[in-house]
This record gives sequence, structure tokens and C-alpha cells, in this order.
Amino acid sequence: MARPSGQRLLSFDRRLGVRFVAGADEAGRGSLAGPLVVAGVLLDYDWLRNHRVRPLATLNDSKQVTPSGREELFQAVVGCATRISVRVIPAADIDRNGLHRSNLWGLRSVLADLSPPAPHGDDIACLVDGFRLGPAAPRHRAVVDGDTKSAAIAAASIVAKVTRDRLMRRLDALYPRYGFSSHVGYITPRHSEAVRRHGPSEQHRLSFNALAYADSPEVRTDAA
Repeated sequence: MARPSGQRLLSFDRRLGVRFVAGADEAGRGSLAGPLVVAGVLLDYDWLRNHRVRPLATLNDSKQVTPSGREELFQAVVGCATRISVRVIPAADIDRNGLHRSNLWGLRSVLADLSPPAPHGDDIACLVDGFRLGPAAPRHRAVVDGDTKSAAIAAASIVAKVTRDRLMRRLDALYPRYGFSSHVGYITPRHSEAVRRHGPSEQHRLSFNALAYADSPEVRTDAA
């Protein structure tokens, strides 16, 4: 019988042999509208034992979990994490600075927030889902498909996704023409049709090269 997803992810982190594991991930990189949300989660494996770890038994990559399941895991992560950090990077900043640069800045920032003070500074592993962040970041390891391997990264993916989806539902009330609550800003036929009909909103990333912008003269077409 396969082990529960959370147990497998937690085992990966424990094998690193350190007390603290910080994971960072983002949600919304491929979205046409709305912010990029970057989250970091710090887990203390000296504390996270026995009954304290049970809420994370079903932890998984956010893409593998239903919306209701993500909400439940969000609460579990909040209860189990030693520290959580979030950055919300709006569409205007993505247009100004570029998607990749914005993403790297967010990942560096949350990991810097999570680095514990002395005497534990050398007892932490910082993990990022797939990206090397450069020398300005805390010492870290890029883990390919990390949200399917590491509990800390998976927890960060849950926090980023749930936070972003909640923000998009709030934006749906302010921009009801675009259906943000259903597609949360990603490209769908309904979303593209709304953009063609009404033009892009303030929440759209105008630096993205998207067919939905084809008839909008105010939109730059240089991809971020």
C-alpha cells in the first residue's frame, strides 16, 4: 500500500538532517490577470512530531488537491508551521519588472523572512520549487518538482494557491465582467471573450502576449 502523500513529503524533509526546513513556492505565474502570490513556510521538525504532525497526513502539491481540500490543508499548515511569509505581487509590478524577476524577488523575500536567528541559522535547509535564486538569496536548494517531493514546498504551494484564489474571488466582486471567481485569472475561452468584449482591466498583465489582447491597442505585446 502506498504511503499517504504527507508522510512521503515529510520523510523527504526529515532526511535533510536539519531541524528547520523552509519551503517556497508561488501561484499564478501563468495567469493572464491578477497577482503573483509567493509563499514560504517554515517547519520545525524537532517540534513537528506525533500528534502535532497528523494534520499534515494528506499534504500534497496544491495542483493535486481539490479546492475544498486545499482550504482544509491551508488550516492544517497554519496550525503546524513555525512561520509563514507571503508576498502579493500585483499585475502592474509584473508588467514593470517582468514575471521572472518578480517571481525571483518574491521567493528571495519569503526565504529571507523565514531564516531563523542564531543559534539556529546553520540548522535550516531552504528549498525552492525549481528555481535558483542567485547569491542575494539565503543559501538554498532548487528542487525540481519540489511541490511533489518536499512537505515544506508543498505547504508553501497550498498557502500561495489558497491565498491567491481568495484574492481573485474578491477581485471578482470588483470586476464582475471577467469571471475571476471561476478561472482565477487564467486563460479560458470565457475569460478571453470577456477581455475582447470589454478590454483588459487594471488587474490584467498587459505585458503578456495573449490573443485576447489582439484588438486592444493600449496593450504591449512584448512577453514578460
